[in-house]
Amino acid sequence: MEVAVVGAGIVGACTAWALARQGAEVTLYERGQPMGETSRASSKLLHGGLRYLETGQFRLVGKALHARTDWLELAPHLCHRLEMLLPMYRDKGRSQFTISAGIRIYDVLAMGSGFPRARALKPSEVLALQPGLSPDGLVGAWAFFDAQMDDHALGNWVIEQFRQLGGELVTDFEVRDLAVLDGFDRIVNATGPWAMQLRETAPGKPSYTLDWVRGSHIVLDRVCPAAMLLEVPGSSRIFFVLPYKGRTLIGTTEVRQSGPNNPGPSEDEIRYLLDAHNHYLAPAAMRCDVVEAFSGVRPLLRSADNPSEATREWAFERTGNVLHIYGGKWTTAKLQGDEAANRILQ
Repeated sequence: MEVAVVGAGIVGACTAWALARQGAEVTLYERGQPMGETSRASSKLLHGGLRYLETGQFRLVGKALHARTDWLELAPHLCHRLEMLLPMYRDKGRSQFTISAGIRIYDVLAMGSGFPRARALKPSEVLALQPGLSPDGLVGAWAFFDAQMDDHALGNWVIEQFRQLGGELVTDFEVRDLAVLDGFDRIVNATGPWAMQLRETAPGKPSYTLDWVRGSHIVLDRVCPAAMLLEVPGSSRIFFVLPYKGRTLIGTTEVRQSGPNNPGPSEDEIRYLLDAHNHYLAPAAMRCDVVEAFSGVRPLLRSADNPSEATREWAFERTGNVLHIYGGKWTTAKLQGDEAANRILQ
């Protein structure tokens, strides 16, 4: 069977790889270069998504926690376990009870994944790991594990596995209409944020809609002693402060926009991330300390008033010989690709 997969982001790459493993003849089309858009603009984490527990996405979190292990076993040279600190402050943000309950649920859902259980730290232990953290009101922290990866390199590793199985990669070729692929037995629309545009070239009304949310990050040219998950002051949102390639990576924002195209991080977003960092950490970072800023547009299913409450689950729609993929997240992309391959080959 000859199958065309449109979109060489991580979901399209994993789908093409899964199809090739099942013996299909696969051509993967990309309008630019593989991993050139949202898939290389992540927080560089393979994680369960601790914050998704608050919106009841237990099934997704459980799948993601175990998917981390798959990536570590498949490509240990491109990802590694990462200990994360979740500091707790007196009379600020979520209660110690809420945070502790979330961590314990995370541990339960991760059982069997091979990751260590979380541990409670005293204030002195937290400050020993992250000396720049504000001690005012600090009552301790939870230390828990997720994983970190090089998204661009890991995604291209998946592409290479696909090509070694005989798959064909066509770059700098934009598929704007599904009709140009009429010669294929099956077609997969894995264009991420642009999935709705390609879906419009198929008959009928789409079964799903997407919410486009821009997530921006900044990079400081300074060493980050410990990875942290922190609450944005005055908000229930969380943000990451992460060590990455000898620098400090901070993210992410959540800005809803009206379409899939990526305008890049705004100055307001950069200032937002700097302010959040400086609330907790010294020395303070200034705009001139930002050596890199990048953003990606995430396609989220089912709109919500607050983008933080939108699901990172995924969905499929079949129109004739075409399978359209909506939503998803980096950590679970291989699971999503395996499911997509099974569906399109039915």
